[in-house]
Amino acid sequence: MTAKIVLVVLAILAASAVAAVALWNWVGAGDLSGHGWLALTLGTVFSLVIGIGLMALVFVSSRRGYDDPDASA
Repeated sequence: MTAKIVLVVLAILAASAVAAVALWNWVGAGDLSGHGWLALTLGTVFSLVIGIGLMALVFVSSRRGYDDPDASA
């Protein structure tokens, strides 16, 4: 069950990436060099890693009770 969900999410991610590149080229937003695509990709990956990391911290904090008002008293 989990493997199916992961595959669906990866398929949606791949389709989104293909659609974004196609839209970028269709609009004529300008040609990017290899360095431009690399910077765009690294920026996107970095943003996702930071977002996922912060969400993981939220869940860990919540599960361990660090967010409880009673725990600090």
